[in-house]
Amino acid sequence: MQHNASLTTPYAIRNMIRNEDYTGSTSGFVPGFVQANLVILPKRYAFDFLQFCQANKKSCPIIASSQQPGAVSISNVAHDLDIRTDLPRYRIYKKGQLVDEVTNIKEYWQDDLVSFLIGSSFSFEDSLKDAGIEIRNVTEHKSVPMYITNIPNESAGIFHGNMVVSMRPMKPADAIRAIQICSRFSDVHGAPIHFGDPAAIGIKNINRPNYGESVSIKEGEVPVFWACGVTAQVAIAQAAPDFCITHSPGHMLITDIQNAHIASF
Repeated sequence: MQHNASLTTPYAIRNMIRNEDYTGSTSGFVPGFVQANLVILPKRYAFDFLQFCQANKKSCPIIASSQQPGAVSISNVAHDLDIRTDLPRYRIYKKGQLVDEVTNIKEYWQDDLVSFLIGSSFSFEDSLKDAGIEIRNVTEHKSVPMYITNIPNESAGIFHGNMVVSMRPMKPADAIRAIQICSRFSDVHGAPIHFGDPAAIGIKNINRPNYGESVSIKEGEVPVFWACGVTAQVAIAQAAPDFCITHSPGHMLITDIQNAHIASF
């Protein structure tokens, strides 16, 4: 179901999600507030993962992380946060394999788990819309299409793999404007990494994304690609840690942080 989320607050949306009254994509929800990708790992993997994110900031910009293992809240990110219930949908991985998709992770919670929040492209969509640029996945009520590229990440410890990108089709003039706007948002992926020919970054079929849903590309438009936090999920799948929890692609944590506070002017 579609909610008029712009009329409410991040806290109200999180409560709705906590009560499982909404379990869908958060794209377009609560304009003006940062949305975050989630990765939860046992403490023994946390330092390697932190190093991976620091080495690949374009894809995996860390907004915040647990202050100690087992904490279910992350201070200064969201009021009354419970990381186990406040995202619409989670994925459970064991040894790199997806074993479950759930609407809360209470039964999977362990005292040694460390949570990482990674910047999401959903945060800069508001600024693009304010500039009059259509965001096709929002217009079509779809999860943004995401693709695994041939661009290698910097490896760190057990974590490695190729960059994942999200795609939004635009007219060339809007793509140039998007580069200017998104350059201010280095904490949420920054400027696009590529626009034009998908094959140049290893994407064989633009109509068959690896994650999310395909969106229409109209005549005169070019696909515009941003580094994407799902990069971390691909790295985790390849590293195959014993246990890991992530958000389901497109089903983010809506924080209380305003986008304006992470933009550089």
